[in-house]
Amino acid sequence: MRVPFTKMHGLGNDFIVIRGDGLALPSADRIRALADRRRGIGFDQLLWLEAPRQAGDDVYYRIFNTDGSEAEQCGNGARCIARLIGGHSQRELHLGHAGGSVLARIAADGRVTVEMAVPEFCPTLIPFVAEQQQSAYTIEVAGETVQIGVVSMGNPHAVLRVDDVATARVAQLGTLLGQHVRFPNRANIGFMQVMAANRIRLRVFERGVGETEACGTGACAAVVTGRSWSLLDPEVSVELPGGMLQIRWDGPGQPVWMTGDAVTVFEGSTEL
Repeated sequence: MRVPFTKMHGLGNDFIVIRGDGLALPSADRIRALADRRRGIGFDQLLWLEAPRQAGDDVYYRIFNTDGSEAEQCGNGARCIARLIGGHSQRELHLGHAGGSVLARIAADGRVTVEMAVPEFCPTLIPFVAEQQQSAYTIEVAGETVQIGVVSMGNPHAVLRVDDVATARVAQLGTLLGQHVRFPNRANIGFMQVMAANRIRLRVFERGVGETEACGTGACAAVVTGRSWSLLDPEVSVELPGGMLQIRWDGPGQPVWMTGDAVTVFEGSTEL
């Protein structure tokens, strides 16, 4: 059965979006085949849209990585979903997902602002294996000890501060840390270079995908971590390989706000 899809991206973090009402979810093998950039469509995540599951929401979405695994949250994906169903209208939308609902606002210039989760630092809720909650942890990997901040933005993240993202060992450390025994559900690993109190550079090795052009929840996690280490202002420009995100976090107990582009590339159809 052929079904329509929309190819979209947020700063190069790319997706296919499928309206899945009445359809069976594709198998993990089929998702991997569709994600193949030489023999399939090619994408970082499949965004699967369904009818709202609670009153007040405009849609319900699920996220599947290129390896077929399901992710809990995707900030760039949420912006693309808002843009797809909201078009160019300047309006607010409520996007339901497994962890609750996020608020999205579409601006006149087409950029989308999303109210992400309140950051979660409790190790058992991230999840992360630790005896007690700390702002920074040391962890053994590749024969060395590194310092990380650990936080959930609806999905688990670890953040390292590096001198230069250009020379950071993203693939090596991203793989080893992301699969470390202290992360029972694996984790997304961010490499953060602080340029100023209101600007950072960031590369993210994403769980189930590898290094991406951009990671919205990763940008949020980096700013939250940088603020918890007293390095950053409440509002920070995050420079990723694919472009710039604006992140704002007013502190503990408050949600993180993320603003960036959401672009439609093309539409097509495929066999599920």
